[in-house]
Amino acid sequence: METTETTEFARILLVDDNPEIREILRVLLSAEGFSVEEAGNGQAALAKVRAAPFDLIILDVMMPGADGYTVCEGIRTESNAPILFLSAKSQEGDKLRGFSSGGDDYLSKPFSSAELIGRVKALLRRYRVYRGKKNEGAVLRAGPLTLDDRSHTVQVRGQPVSLTDTEYALLRLLLQNRGKPLSSPALFEAVWQEPYYAGANNTVMVHMRNLRKKIEEDPKHPVLLKTVWGKGYCCDEMG
Repeated sequence: METTETTEFARILLVDDNPEIREILRVLLSAEGFSVEEAGNGQAALAKVRAAPFDLIILDVMMPGADGYTVCEGIRTESNAPILFLSAKSQEGDKLRGFSSGGDDYLSKPFSSAELIGRVKALLRRYRVYRGKKNEGAVLRAGPLTLDDRSHTVQVRGQPVSLTDTEYALLRLLLQNRGKPLSSPALFEAVWQEPYYAGANNTVMVHMRNLRKKIEEDPKHPVLLKTVWGKGYCCDEMG
């Protein structure tokens, strides 16, 4: 899916079972120029994702029936659009579960309107950079892995691999620095475009784990994306 030329015209799907919260968020997002659609539960959200593409999905965690984590996993079978979790559950384990289910970012309640809009725009900027600027990049390779930045596609042994944009950004950065270990702070600040904080190490770790599951033959013994103890992660030159 091609993204819009500017983030202001992006299509956002807002998923929350509370209509009052949806109304507040819709007003905030619409005031920034975003096109907003709503869904009151996971089933409705999946139906909308299947019917039309979105540039961003904002997803509440605590919903009756299928919770946000389960809904996220379902959305990931249909779309690679960035997913921002909103939740009153603010423990590090909750955030890591969100990332493991396929989420790109996690914002704990309560939050300010400025913080929400900032996160939304950051995710959309990243999505535009890695999705909207085709035919401008290069083809990067490591062993059986090929990343074509012109078409925003990844293949392993000739088979296409579907990545979220966070996973794509991580892989692209590691391939651009083949043989050079990149620390978690360096990866986090480059990909998330936010200052590094203590818990961000776990955020990078979970996304790397998800990435390895998709591109490594044996994710527990990676040969392409290796951990260099004490230094970070490295795309092996001999991969």
